[in-house]
Formats: sequence, structure tokens, C-alpha cells
Amino acid sequence: MTFLVTDACIKCKYMDCVEVCPVDCFYEGENMLVIDPDICIDCGVCEPECPPEAIKADTEPGLERWLVLNTEYSKKWPNITRKGEAPADAKEYEGAQNKFELYFSDKPGEGS
Repeated sequence: MTFLVTDACIKCKYMDCVEVCPVDCFYEGENMLVIDPDICIDCGVCEPECPPEAIKADTEPGLERWLVLNTEYSKKWPNITRKGEAPADAKEYEGAQNKFELYFSDKPGEGS
């Protein structure tokens, strides 16, 4: 099992999860984070720290797409080990629908 970041993170990217991760398995894209499933130790401490509830266990149904995306982009984006600033308009995007189709960016973030 591993934990995955889903589309609820897109345009929110609060990064509270990064501070609690004991193995630094988060990677930063322009407008979301991903978890490297090969590094994640399945401790689950990140899940309750995510305000938009974007982090899910891969055992939940329907997350196959997110396993692929997290795996792919954790190899492309910079590792992040410290909480950064959330986007100023993050609250506006909480709970928005179709975030992946509308807003996903494959560009890397700034990293830490």
C-alpha cells in the first residue's frame, strides 16, 4: 500500500503534508504535489494534514489513475522537504470539480 495525491490538491497545494512526512516522499509540480509510491512507507501521517483531503490510500477504489500519475511525476518533479506558501487563491478551488481536466500542469514546481 501507498498513499497518493489526487486532483483535490490541484490549485490548492497547501503543503501541510510535507512537514510531517518522515521520508520526504513529496514532489512539487506547478500547481499540485505528488507522492513517490516507491519511497512512501505507508505511515499515513500526511493524510489527516491535507485540508482539501487530497491524499488517499491506494487501497481505495478508483485510484489507479492517481497511482500512475504520482509515480510518473515523482520522477520528473523536484523533491520538496519543507512546507511552502499555498497559492493565494487556494480556498477558491477547494471542492471544485474536474480540476485535473481544467487546471493540471505538468510543469515542475520550485522544489525546496
